[in-house]
Amino acid sequence: MAVADDGLSPESRPDLGLTRRSNPDGRMPLMEHIRELRNRVIKIAVIVTIGSVIGWFIYPHVFRFIEQPFCRLPANMRAIPGQHASGGSCGRELYVTGIFDAFFLQLQISIVTGVILSSPVWLYQVWAFMAPGLYKRERRWAYYFVGAAVPLFVVGATIAYFAMTRGLQFLLDRVPHGVTPLITISTYLSYAEAMLAIFGIAFELPLVFVLLNLAGVLTHARFRKWRRMIIFLVFAFAAIFTPSPDPLSMLLLALPCVVLVEAAEVFAWAHDRRKAARLGSLEFPGLTDEEVAQYGLNKPLGEETRAPR
Repeated sequence: MAVADDGLSPESRPDLGLTRRSNPDGRMPLMEHIRELRNRVIKIAVIVTIGSVIGWFIYPHVFRFIEQPFCRLPANMRAIPGQHASGGSCGRELYVTGIFDAFFLQLQISIVTGVILSSPVWLYQVWAFMAPGLYKRERRWAYYFVGAAVPLFVVGATIAYFAMTRGLQFLLDRVPHGVTPLITISTYLSYAEAMLAIFGIAFELPLVFVLLNLAGVLTHARFRKWRRMIIFLVFAFAAIFTPSPDPLSMLLLALPCVVLVEAAEVFAWAHDRRKAARLGSLEFPGLTDEEVAQYGLNKPLGEETRAPR
């Protein structure tokens, strides 16, 4: 296991006999790994439980926030049969079908709220367990990855939150005349979770391209060659995986992703340019681009090459 120099390394534990001089690789016995994992899992469980208790008490506010996309629907789309919904507020227009459904709904939302509220703490616990096994360079890239992944997911989920109303309106417009849709809370939550997850994950796509470029798998030349196919696949993904099939929701997902993909291409161009200036040709390390062209290495196989005199 790699040496860690951030204070989380087991080599700084004199009680285990793991000093820097006697244990230069920072290795830890298997049982100590298991104990550390157990301790961190217990800490995560405790902090998530505390967050869930807080979520239980703020549940009314959280649920009002969750139901806002539904409440923004036109009143005639969310009215109870035989009644008229008020135009500016939501009444009892989402349904439960069982005696315990309301209790389990509050419990589910409270736990999710607790996970979100306690995320800085349990994410740190996960990181503290993993960090001793990473090299310094790997930890630095992990910081960059998390620092970019979290804001991108939040931006995607925020766009999904405001696109949900449009998607609901499109789906409810498909209901035949004379048929009244009874929307259960569980169905509505499943729709909301799908929208938030799909938009959030889709916004991580450019980050994957950046990581592939940093790893040397996807160069800018290949990126430029496959640009049209990548953009097409982005629109295909948005059309297939968006829960609401209306064109507006698809565009709200696809267009920002295309912009982020283009930003990833610019990053790949800049990174490859800097890497080529330092190492020479990316395909033929040690040779400059001029030397590659001079020896004809950039020509397709079968073409005649002429060595310099």
